Amino acid sequence: MDSHEAQGYAHGDQNVQDRNPHASSSQWRHQESRAFAKYEAERAQPQAPSRHHHHPSIAREADARGNVNDLADFLNKSRISPKEADTRPPTEPKFKPVVLGATEAREVLNGEKHVADALAPESVPNDKEVAVGPLINYRRMEGNQWVGSVLIVTRGGGREQSYRPSLFLRKAAMVSMRNGNGAANGHSSGSRVSESQGICLYSDWRNTFWRFDLHLEMEPYETKWEYWLSDYLVFASNTKPKVNAFFVPAITESMRIMFHSCNGFSVGTDEEDWSGACLWNDVMRRHQEAPFHVMIGGGDQIYNDGVRVSGPLRTWTSISSPKKRRNFPFPESLRAECDDYYLNNYIRWYGTEPFAGANGQIPQLNIWDDHDIIDGFGSYVDDFMKCDVFRGIGGIAHKYYMLFQHHLPPPASTYTSDTTSKDQDEAGQGLDPNQMVAAYVHPAMTEPNYIVGSSPGPYVAEHSHNMFTKLGARIAFLGIDARTERTRHQVNYPETYEAIFSRLRQELSHAIQTGEPFKHLILLLGIPIAYPRLTWLENIFASPLMGPVKLLNRRVGFGGSFFNSFDGSVDLLDDLDDHYTARTHKRERNGLILKLQQIAAEFSVRVTILGGDVHLAALGRFYSNPKLNIPLEEDYRYIVNVISSAIVNKPPPAAVANLLARRNRIHHLDHDTDETLLKIFDKDPGDSTKTAKHNQVTMPSRNFAVITENSPNNGTHSQNGNDFHTSSPPPQSTPGETFPGHKDGRYALGKGEVNAGTKHKAADPAEHGTGSDGSLDVCIRIEIDQHNPEGRTEGYGLTIPTLSYKGPRPPTIAPPPGSAGSSGSRGTGGTGGSDVPEVPEIPAGVR
Repeated sequence: MDSHEAQGYAHGDQNVQDRNPHASSSQWRHQESRAFAKYEAERAQPQAPSRHHHHPSIAREADARGNVNDLADFLNKSRISPKEADTRPPTEPKFKPVVLGATEAREVLNGEKHVADALAPESVPNDKEVAVGPLINYRRMEGNQWVGSVLIVTRGGGREQSYRPSLFLRKAAMVSMRNGNGAANGHSSGSRVSESQGICLYSDWRNTFWRFDLHLEMEPYETKWEYWLSDYLVFASNTKPKVNAFFVPAITESMRIMFHSCNGFSVGTDEEDWSGACLWNDVMRRHQEAPFHVMIGGGDQIYNDGVRVSGPLRTWTSISSPKKRRNFPFPESLRAECDDYYLNNYIRWYGTEPFAGANGQIPQLNIWDDHDIIDGFGSYVDDFMKCDVFRGIGGIAHKYYMLFQHHLPPPASTYTSDTTSKDQDEAGQGLDPNQMVAAYVHPAMTEPNYIVGSSPGPYVAEHSHNMFTKLGARIAFLGIDARTERTRHQVNYPETYEAIFSRLRQELSHAIQTGEPFKHLILLLGIPIAYPRLTWLENIFASPLMGPVKLLNRRVGFGGSFFNSFDGSVDLLDDLDDHYTARTHKRERNGLILKLQQIAAEFSVRVTILGGDVHLAALGRFYSNPKLNIPLEEDYRYIVNVISSAIVNKPPPAAVANLLARRNRIHHLDHDTDETLLKIFDKDPGDSTKTAKHNQVTMPSRNFAVITENSPNNGTHSQNGNDFHTSSPPPQSTPGETFPGHKDGRYALGKGEVNAGTKHKAADPAEHGTGSDGSLDVCIRIEIDQHNPEGRTEGYGLTIPTLSYKGPRPPTIAPPPGSAGSSGSRGTGGTGGSDVPEVPEIPAGVR
């Protein structure tokens, strides 16, 4: 068929028999659609049409009639109704602006899709539908103001938004005391409603991310706040409440904290056998009893590992040769598929109940870990980590980590192997025009609660985002981004530690100067730091003796899943290399602990570390050598590592937990500092028998942690005459006082650790946090039965005393060093320079 016949089809010529139903009616189309070409190919070869064979579209000559205005009218005629066209002034165009989504624009640019097809009405989603959200974050305090944000994701979008939604906020109740069921008293009627207009962080043809900033005055009482969204927005979820509520502590109080990690399932887990994410039901029960003011996520808030099993990287993963996997490109087409996967996985998981309900009611603070990207990211060998695929998915994961978990705009584009060297910036990341077509990205936001790394990461070409903020009146919070800068030989750059500790000193000094010193510093790390050593296992897995076994695995599959599908190493080795206790991180780890001890002594602030990742519960502690005879209340070396993991993922077998318990020895950080796990698990949860009798230090069950200050204001009279419920403060340790096994740090070292476990005050919801000595009650809530969808738990508790230290300062410790040779890795193709200040100034009133 020649071009004139094609025109006959296209123009509806009745003399041409069997008209192609897919023909274009436009005189301006030079190339027909794929459907048109397929129809014609099947007509030409009716006996054996190839279903998968690609036939080129049939081109026809351009009709010379008409002019450019005719073409413009054609392209835009579907953008305006005839009624609108009749009422518009002659000077106005007879069309609306054409806005293409990113995928449509990409297909048009690549010749895969015609403009008219891209503008088909059925491809436009309902842009008033909320795909996921609301998600509420806590950010910081500015004087007496609580500052946070709410995020929603709506369907559809592009370079321009046709509307701007609003969030409405009002004070719902002031709480002067807690009654038996935790309900708030003193309801406030007729409270003023404030409005916050949405800020578009990012938008493409698929979804639009709206952020709403919250600034509210803190009150003398704990306060309940309610918020809702514009009426014209509809929720994709039928269970999403129209009005959400959250709680803010009294201005004189610290926050009640919930801590979790590993919030998702590993690939291949039977999710029904584990009753899904059921522990979030227990979180919400505890929230009803005594509302959490903040929810701290210690990493792996989502599991994106499926991208290599059921997602677009399955072909890459199936390549048997590690060398071919390293050299595999990451073009725009693969980037787009992976971007879709990460986006849809976030929308699915963050919209899954009961986790979704918690997202809208408990303000979050998060750092990320490897599963937020892909299992083991950062801990494989350097040349493999620098491959195109890892750089590509690292950028995509960072994009959605910024949006969903921090409510911050992402970079303009992420890595693809299509970018040329002249397009690349100093971090080795090119600005990809394909990603910026028909997409809106808000300019970068600077927030004072972040300590931004001065150099981009070696594999994620972005800057680390570390956090400092106040958790109410007397608790400081520091979150270290332990993934962006991670390599097999370092966790963070030395200059990042320097910036973090410089900022920390400024904050602690300022608090003392204003007469409101911090009593506790909570440090959030993605991985445990006081944990049994497994160096012997590392030595076996890294031994040259494993070489022949690896070869057999590559050749005939010997060993199966014992070896990972990325670089061919032993699968457990990347997990071991992730730990601070790994031999490659030992120097960096020890430097970090010594620096924290110096901070504790200098500012008389008690340091407590939160860590997850290992899928079991434990309590590690650093403490002064018992020979020094220092009570815990005066021991600046006493630092508890609360290890709470996982809230969703399945735990390791009991045999692994028992093995770790066997390896729980008393280690010596230096001459004056010991470390070990505390025997806190006096029984297995419920009536189960999960662990061996000798194992009282590791619990292989799903769990989360609750941390509450025993406020010095407990027991005082409130303004309306009501008393807060309180119990007697625990007696303090005295110099020379001994406890059972005091010389053995696996037993109680002070009054707060006596009867640690199910019989401790902190494990009882009625007594938890009701003391008045300023200490912290810590309760790890352990799942009783994995088959119970209600997610019931049992509590195991201890109390962390405040620090009263007036002795000499320890010797000055330099910031923790990176491993030898690591300082040269500052990105993947640039010098590592940046316009981000290493130590940001603290704005007045912002903490």
